Amino acid sequence: MRIGALEAGGTKMVCAIGNEDGEILQQITIPTETPEITMPQLISYFADKEIEAMGIGCFGPIDLNRDSETYGFITTTPKLAWRNYDIVGAFKESLHIPVGFDTDVNGSALGEATWGITRGLKNSMYITIGTGVGTGIISNGALLHGMLHPEGGHLLLTRHPNDSFEGACPYHKTCLEGLAAGPAIFARWGKNGAELAEKNEVWELEAYYIGQALVNYIMTLSPERIVLGGGVMHQEQLLPLIRQEVKRQLGGYIETKEIGDMEHYIVRPGLCDNQGIMGALKLGFDEFQLGLV
Repeated sequence: MRIGALEAGGTKMVCAIGNEDGEILQQITIPTETPEITMPQLISYFADKEIEAMGIGCFGPIDLNRDSETYGFITTTPKLAWRNYDIVGAFKESLHIPVGFDTDVNGSALGEATWGITRGLKNSMYITIGTGVGTGIISNGALLHGMLHPEGGHLLLTRHPNDSFEGACPYHKTCLEGLAAGPAIFARWGKNGAELAEKNEVWELEAYYIGQALVNYIMTLSPERIVLGGGVMHQEQLLPLIRQEVKRQLGGYIETKEIGDMEHYIVRPGLCDNQGIMGALKLGFDEFQLGLV
């Protein structure tokens, strides 16, 4: 079957047509502007593609409670033009097909769990570290939802003893996003990550904070594998440092075969940066299976 997929990000919208096997048949990118400008372009792209369902992995926060009056809405996003916008309703009204919906990072977690590096595992995490930090969690074989959806990028951390940086998050200062995302790197060091590639102290500090967060996730969620993606992780030297920090900060408390094999436990994405759009295909297919329009 033909499925539409949308990876809705703060700067760009990735649109694709694919199928239930995760095969991407065509793909385009549309800049994220206001709903008034962007949505007609998105709807126009999908309108003549003969799709039977659609999946959306979306920046958040979003409302995933099907019993809520605002299910399918982008809610308290800092992207003010999109605040309280009914993105699912807009596509349903225009296309008259089932529309699956989740966070963009849950979409990436689902893509990897369905076709990628966490396939076959019942418990895994996908973490993107870039302009912000997002976490997608597969728990007992299903995406984790609850009161809202995981916002693990705002996990509060203990500042490194030698770090005086106040934190870049406007809400929490010293959360993972505030201490380790791309804007935090720039605010702390005055340059972006690519310009700091040779500065060991930058990546040792990054590894300290990311490693601390991962230890907290390991203790609370007990994932069988952790996938790290996003622009900050493009620094090749960072992943080995994170593995070392996780081992050090665990302090020998947890000893499992996974912890003993860090190179296969904390890993890079396995789907060549297509995990988000492939996850959206799976969201669309699952919604079609439910028969909900």
